[in-house]
Amino acid sequence: MFNFSNFRQKSPQQRFLFIFGLIILLFYFALGLLLIFWKDIPFDIKPTYRVLFGILLIAYAILRFYRLNNQRDN
Repeated sequence: MFNFSNFRQKSPQQRFLFIFGLIILLFYFALGLLLIFWKDIPFDIKPTYRVLFGILLIAYAILRFYRLNNQRDN
C-alpha cells in the first residue's frame, strides 16, 4: 500500500505535506463518524441530513486517501 522507501527519499517539505494530508484525512473521517453516531449533537439538524452529511464527509476522506496514496513526484 505505502512505499516507505519512497517516503524516505522525499524532501522535508514533501514529508510534512504528506503527514499533514494524513491528519486532515483522519479529521474528515472522524468528523463524519461523529455526525453519524452522536445523537445529542448541539446543532439543530434533522437526523437525515446529519447522516447524509456524515456519509459525504467519509466519502470525501476516502477520496483524499486515494489521491494521497496515488500521489507521484513530478
